[in-house]
Amino acid sequence: QVQLVESGGGSVQAGGSLRLSCTFSGRTLSTYPMGWFRQPPGKEREFVAAINWSRKITYYGNSMKGRFTISRDNAKNTVYLQMNSLRPEDTAVYYCAADRSIEVIRTTARYWGQGTQVTVSS
Repeated sequence: QVQLVESGGGSVQAGGSLRLSCTFSGRTLSTYPMGWFRQPPGKEREFVAAINWSRKITYYGNSMKGRFTISRDNAKNTVYLQMNSLRPEDTAVYYCAADRSIEVIRTTARYWGQGTQVTVSS
């Protein structure tokens, strides 16, 4: 059974940092590309970042470049999202995702976590 569980969300002031974690289980996910999406209140879901199994390929949404870093520890079946210089507009529910294609996961994904709330106050 495939399962993705996010943690690390919370409230932070603008300019602060948070690190999200996503622990995944299910044998098929061990070599899958992993990604993060977010959905701000009242807005559509948007792509945040993605990483392939070897960690050699990463993608970022335009507004996240230079501030967010995606990484993964395959031994721990965990993917991370380090978020720095947070802005109020980063407030959203953040979702961990997995798909067999690093290109597909830039727009959607087959497997999803339940989401974790990130709130950035000004």
